[in-house]
Amino acid sequence: MTIKCSVYIATSVDGYIARPDGDIDWLHKPEYADVKFNGLEYDDFMSSVDVLVMGRNSYDNVRTFGFWPYEKIPVVVLTSRSLEIPNELVGKITVENSSPKQLLSMLESQGKTHAYIDGGITIQRFLASGLIDEITVTRIPVLLGSGISLFSESGPELPLRLISSASSENGFVQVRYAIDT
Repeated sequence: MTIKCSVYIATSVDGYIARPDGDIDWLHKPEYADVKFNGLEYDDFMSSVDVLVMGRNSYDNVRTFGFWPYEKIPVVVLTSRSLEIPNELVGKITVENSSPKQLLSMLESQGKTHAYIDGGITIQRFLASGLIDEITVTRIPVLLGSGISLFSESGPELPLRLISSASSENGFVQVRYAIDT
């Protein structure tokens, strides 16, 4: 595959991407908003990708925001469950039930070159298939104690090469790694 696959995600210091019920409100504290962020900014990352692949749980969570934050990029929702696309998202999202390799082959045939992979299970599936090229994790200064883990306990061992690391005054610590396969 020549399509690049990248992860850009935030976790608690203890490695959770969400509370056990999927809630991510801990990411949006007011004290996080007004501090200069050091590292790869989300908007800069998004400007480098031409398709977003997310899992069904992530899609359902994003739908609770009250607005669709991905107006400028096509989104593929990976799910094995039935999903009716709401009228306001027709033409903005597609629904697929395929393996990561099959999906990337399809995206490549559409001319896509850089995919943003999002959602815990989806990230784990792409990692297990050896398809993630780069991973950016921003640690948020909170311990959740339990929740949905970014990485599975049975995932593959993968060598990583540090691209960059940065810390911000609000306690965020971001690391970017290339996956050396």
